[in-house]
Amino acid sequence: MIIFGTKGYLYQLAILTLVCGHCGNPSAHTLRKRVTKFTLFFIPLFPFSTKYATQCTFCGAEQNITKEQGEQLQLQAAGGQDGQGGQGYGQQQPQQQPQPGQGNPYQR
Repeated sequence: MIIFGTKGYLYQLAILTLVCGHCGNPSAHTLRKRVTKFTLFFIPLFPFSTKYATQCTFCGAEQNITKEQGEQLQLQAAGGQDGQGGQGYGQQQPQQQPQPGQGNPYQR
């Protein structure tokens, strides 16, 4: 008698502030990864399914996303760069303006 089956694992990767596609509110969303593993004699052997999803904490709506989107959102939550000019979403480079009377000392 061989006992085999599957077991699901749910990981919460990050909490992000996004605009919900269902209710339209800017609210916190949890980024989750669900991994389903094949088990033999109740021992998880290897994963055969991985899915990413975000869930709105305001209305509870859940949206499935691709693996690439999930990894990009995880990097964004960790403060990493998204590969687009070194700026993440909503971030701007500070502009430095010269103070009056502070010109180039070598320029006349």
